[in-house]
Amino acid sequence: MIYLELLWSFVQIGLFSIGGGYAAMPLIQHQVVDAHPWLTMSQFADVMAIAEMTPGPIAINAATFVGIQVAGIPGAIVATLGCVLPSCVIVMALAYVYYKYRGLKLVQGVLGGLRPAVVALIASAGLSLIVLSFYGQRTLPEDLGGFSWISVIIFAAGLFVLRKWRVNPIHVMAGAGALGVLLYPVLGG
Repeated sequence: MIYLELLWSFVQIGLFSIGGGYAAMPLIQHQVVDAHPWLTMSQFADVMAIAEMTPGPIAINAATFVGIQVAGIPGAIVATLGCVLPSCVIVMALAYVYYKYRGLKLVQGVLGGLRPAVVALIASAGLSLIVLSFYGQRTLPEDLGGFSWISVIIFAAGLFVLRKWRVNPIHVMAGAGALGVLLYPVLGG
């Protein structure tokens, strides 16, 4: 039964995560934290961090990790297949339709309409992770002053370095991790 739940959950994620891994974050969160309490929000944030750092697509990495947590290696295989299957079917169907009808204004209109929705999904995932990082909880607290200064400083420094010098994001992530290792034990969270 757990294998069917994993398969169905990740088929839904794979089916509706238009726009890539970052757009899939809210969908994955809904399935693995809200709909099926397989992970806590803190564990979900850890999964997303690991999925982003691990080579490969974020959604597939997350599916594999969640599958292992829930049902071991067979669970990882089922969740990963569930995540990949809709994409394979959709891409083959869309490639056929696009090459046959790519000149139609209707097709161009559909693609133009999807862009803002994808941006909204990515922004939602980003804001959720920022709130979790700054406040240590899923939603904004009533007292907005009780945030982690260390998290805010590391975030601001990373954003500044990325925008000012266009440094490789992998180097910024490594630097942020090193700052966290140095600052959190000394200054606390």
